[in-house]
Amino acid sequence: MTPRIPKAELDSELRENMIKQLGSVPEPLEVLANHPELARANQEFAAEVGRWDAVDAGLKTFAHMAVAAQVGCGWCLDVNYFAALNGNLDLAKASQVPRWRESEVFTPLERDVLEYAEAMTNTPTTVTDELSAALLDRLGPAALVELTVFIGFANLAARTNTAHGITSQGYSDTCAVPLAARPAGSGVASTA
Repeated sequence: MTPRIPKAELDSELRENMIKQLGSVPEPLEVLANHPELARANQEFAAEVGRWDAVDAGLKTFAHMAVAAQVGCGWCLDVNYFAALNGNLDLAKASQVPRWRESEVFTPLERDVLEYAEAMTNTPTTVTDELSAALLDRLGPAALVELTVFIGFANLAARTNTAHGITSQGYSDTCAVPLAARPAGSGVASTA
């Protein structure tokens, strides 16, 4: 599938930098480049989000993957699975995020984070006082605020990509463990 909005030309330095980092230019960046001011603001915010460190990077990667699986953003699943590989995360675990409820590889904290990501992604949101309190107790206020905003950002990215028709670019093809499919009948979008 090709994006629903044509890709804009990027300046050569940015294009070369993306190819150096990822092996190709991310389609979301090319589409957002149709609005240069917005693209720049998005890149700056994404870079800032990436610097936050009150929450373990692995938990945030898994949370983003849970959002992507629920919304049906194959691009976000693809690139975050690739990030899991490059971040030395447990790929067997990362591969199971789309079916985390059926998998037994996750710790209780990871399960709560994945549940929180899905609850925030539901429309309307279904975050409970109990789940929030459990995470607050384990993570602390700063980390829970960070996790919440991070999941909100993941929703922005996933929903924008799916609306623009952006799908997987094959970043995760280099991962040795295949990404599990979301269980049928889970009531959410397919990531295919």
